[in-house]
Amino acid sequence: MELFRIKKDIPFMRHALVFNAISALTFVAAVFFLIHNSLHFSIEFTGGSQLQLQYTKAANLENIRGSLEKLGYEQPEVTGFGTAHDVLIRLPVIKTIDGKQTAPVVFEALCKAEQGVVKNVSSVTAKGEQVTRDSCVDGAGAVQLELSKFDFVGPQIGDELAANGLNALVMVVIGVMIYLAVRFEWKFAVAAIIANLHDVVIILGFFAFFQWEFSLTVLAAVLAVLGYSVNESVVIFDRIRENFRKQRKAGVQEVIDNAITSTISRTIITHGCTQMMVLSMLFLGGPTLHFFAVALTIGICFGVYSSVFVAAAVAMWLGVKREDLIKPVKEKDETDGAVV
Repeated sequence: MELFRIKKDIPFMRHALVFNAISALTFVAAVFFLIHNSLHFSIEFTGGSQLQLQYTKAANLENIRGSLEKLGYEQPEVTGFGTAHDVLIRLPVIKTIDGKQTAPVVFEALCKAEQGVVKNVSSVTAKGEQVTRDSCVDGAGAVQLELSKFDFVGPQIGDELAANGLNALVMVVIGVMIYLAVRFEWKFAVAAIIANLHDVVIILGFFAFFQWEFSLTVLAAVLAVLGYSVNESVVIFDRIRENFRKQRKAGVQEVIDNAITSTISRTIITHGCTQMMVLSMLFLGGPTLHFFAVALTIGICFGVYSSVFVAAAVAMWLGVKREDLIKPVKEKDETDGAVV
């Protein structure tokens, strides 16, 4: 399916050096921010506590932050969760409060801020099940605040998750390189890995520069971008190999330009539809999916760019040629079958 057909090939490779210079500068800037600022890891990696609270009235996030700062938490992460009555709190591990005691200490402090007292209140769910929760009630017995959920991640578990995440990233890169080397040629494999690392580092650079929270969902988005970028590179590489068979007299630059131009329509349809779904998560998915969608948005944009101006260009710089992909046909010896 094509939205449009371009009759004349666009000379992408003519400007490959300029675009590669831009990519190199962007890559270096991302590495600088990663080293200088480092990533703002979530409590899933650093260890800490996560609380979900439900207020009977609209929650005042600034007052909640103030109460947490009085307990010793610097810049506590307090965000709305779903509705104005639901609050998500993420807190790092501090020396003054034991990790497992975070929930009762924090909940009691927030309850005092609401001028209430902590009690265990039983309630019936929609399924008819009776549930007992820590609740904050006022003098008349009306519930002001409830603790919906509490999770604690120890530092050791956080280190293990970080190590496993790094291993997953390395294994994906190795697997992609082996796959491309077997399917195409080692020059294409190297070009694709350089393009993929270009995408990953730039995503991480954005998160380091803006100090966005890097969580497990963001790591999943980075791994998804790796696969997505490889898919686009494979489509272009496959068309290059096909063009080498069909366009016997064309040069390498002409073959690559034709391959990219002939796949533009497919690229716009595929990436455009994907980006619409990602943007719906970005604007309507709430805080849980926000940074996941941000990472995907950055990755998709730079994935298209790298597949054209990084992967294809690097393959050209590495000297890919027709003989690398197509075995030359041996001409029949004129002496075959001669009578001696």
